[in-house]
Amino acid sequence: MPNPLKYNKKFDELNEEEKKLLELNKKTIADFVEQSSSISDVNYATRNAHAKTYAAAKGTFWTEPDIPESLQPFFDKEKFDLTIRFSNAQLKIKNSKKDIPAYGFAVQIKDENGGLLANYPLVNFPLFPINSVSTFLKLFTAINKFYIKKWSSLFPMLLQIIKVIPSALTGDMIRNIIKLMGKRNDFILSFDYYSVGAYRLGDQIIKIKLSPKNVDKHTGKKQQIKDSLKNYLQAHDFTADILIQLCYDLHDQPVNKLNVEWKNSPFIKIGEVKITKDSLLDSRDCSNELLSFNPFESKIFFQPVGKIQKLRDEAYKVSVQTRRKINKLLHGKNS
Repeated sequence: MPNPLKYNKKFDELNEEEKKLLELNKKTIADFVEQSSSISDVNYATRNAHAKTYAAAKGTFWTEPDIPESLQPFFDKEKFDLTIRFSNAQLKIKNSKKDIPAYGFAVQIKDENGGLLANYPLVNFPLFPINSVSTFLKLFTAINKFYIKKWSSLFPMLLQIIKVIPSALTGDMIRNIIKLMGKRNDFILSFDYYSVGAYRLGDQIIKIKLSPKNVDKHTGKKQQIKDSLKNYLQAHDFTADILIQLCYDLHDQPVNKLNVEWKNSPFIKIGEVKITKDSLLDSRDCSNELLSFNPFESKIFFQPVGKIQKLRDEAYKVSVQTRRKINKLLHGKNS
């Protein structure tokens, strides 16, 4: 294989128009989070994406013994402690038996002293339908406004959705949508999970895949997702392979084109994630809703790469700051 491409900050840079749209978007994120308790009818402020928590658990990352030499400096311990959050991508929390199959598997990695090394919010769909930063910001702003202002913002939101359709019709997108629909009723822990965008690994650029081992996709068919997940994790150990792809060439492994899969970059196993049975965290503990899985809080050499990823940095900051401020006030009232 050729040498991996090196990270360059130019991958992340926004132009002036994009920066202006981002400021407008941040305002709607704060407005959404401030009103999120009434939008979802809960007694706390929610996230403005992946609002619904199914469960949180403690886990362990076990490093692959024969990891390639070039990767060894980043995996210099036999194991690392994890905090894991399982979620649904919807902005609004609904107590329905069937949620759309858009799941999150967010992983927080700690060092031996309990300090944060990295956050990786993984999802069960490997691609993102929008490459244009401006289009994404306009759509996300319109969606936030719709949830806040309801019907008066319906037409602007639909207009932005229509603009996204062309970029959502790549061969890779269509193939993965069909695959997801075929698995829509499968158990949440039977899905593969992906980083979608790229991340740094030192000077290298990677994508991540989490692939579960020996999980029956028919588990908990007649239960709500939250119940089936908790019942499984109380009774079974869960293990998944962690695989990465390296970026060698922007044509085959594009950083800022998220609606196509990387090709000509083999998956490399770097370790396993394990959740031993009965490792669930208390779902009633308010501190779990204060957890942040912002990948930009990671050590600098593990942070996300790319323009769409850069937007997530600002969005996470606004969402977390607003959510924590409100929830700490609510927690103070209830204590």
